[in-house]
Amino acid sequence: MKPEDSRGPSYTVPCEDYVHVVEFSPFDSGSPASLLAYGGNQYVVVATCRFQEEDTEVEGVEFTTLRVFHHGLRVDALAWSPESRLDQLPQVIRLCTAAADRNLRLLTSDLQDTNEVKVLDGHTDYINHLVFEPTEGKQIASVSDDHTCRLWDLEGKETACLQLRSPGMSVCWHPQEIFKLMVAEKNGIVRFYDLVTQQAILSLDSGQTPLMSADWCLTNTIKVGAVTGNDWVIWDITRSSYPQEKRPVHVDRARLFRWSRASENLFSTTGCPGKISSQLLVHHLGHPQPVLIGSSCVGAGLSWHRSLPLCVVGGDRKLSFWVTEM
Repeated sequence: MKPEDSRGPSYTVPCEDYVHVVEFSPFDSGSPASLLAYGGNQYVVVATCRFQEEDTEVEGVEFTTLRVFHHGLRVDALAWSPESRLDQLPQVIRLCTAAADRNLRLLTSDLQDTNEVKVLDGHTDYINHLVFEPTEGKQIASVSDDHTCRLWDLEGKETACLQLRSPGMSVCWHPQEIFKLMVAEKNGIVRFYDLVTQQAILSLDSGQTPLMSADWCLTNTIKVGAVTGNDWVIWDITRSSYPQEKRPVHVDRARLFRWSRASENLFSTTGCPGKISSQLLVHHLGHPQPVLIGSSCVGAGLSWHRSLPLCVVGGDRKLSFWVTEM
């Protein structure tokens, strides 16, 4: 893993603000282009992207800004609602953000005159991650340094509060079974909850701390991955509560873990911004070494395209996109 093996992004898009977080929508919006949102120090920008890998008439990437929300605060996390649609009138854009003031904000727009912002107030410390219920989008789950996972409805009402034993770092909803929620804690434990009883039904132990990020493989839900310390770890939840595979990858502490939506064997990790410029690593479960080392001085946020083996990382006034082989 020498620095000279690293390569620059396949495409870059300039931004007006520092990008703290970036997310492709994982849902079908009814448009051939993909929805993408990024958050900076003051704004949330909603856009569509189309890549030459999916449309030969596009040169590189076609990036179209749809709406800029004035947020007024640094955006720490954001999540897309499955209700976001571009193939109907009125169009609907809905997403939720977590901000530096410990509140969530539900942003809704018809891309015309109606732009609503609803504040969801309840967490007492930094919010690390949030997600919409993926089938209808009528609920939001969020995890925080306040040792809770909270559920909210779209009116902004808190409907449940799960007490955790350490800061909540990641939360994922099962793609079909809407009563199953995965919560990953900084102490290295990942728990699956039954939302009907609000009880944990299964737990996984990474065996080390701090766990900074975890993700549920939505193309094969027996797989869970995480980054803890300098390592990535992967579980097969049908086999053991301890990881099946584990590998040290980042010299400075690992920060984010995300499964590709195009392949159950492809995933990416980022390092904490530090002295090492290689921020993005793409891994394939069949390969001992990373299949791509992306060189990016400072990276923030990490997201995979809904169907292409392509991921995006934010940075200083730019978005960087890497295309990888399957």
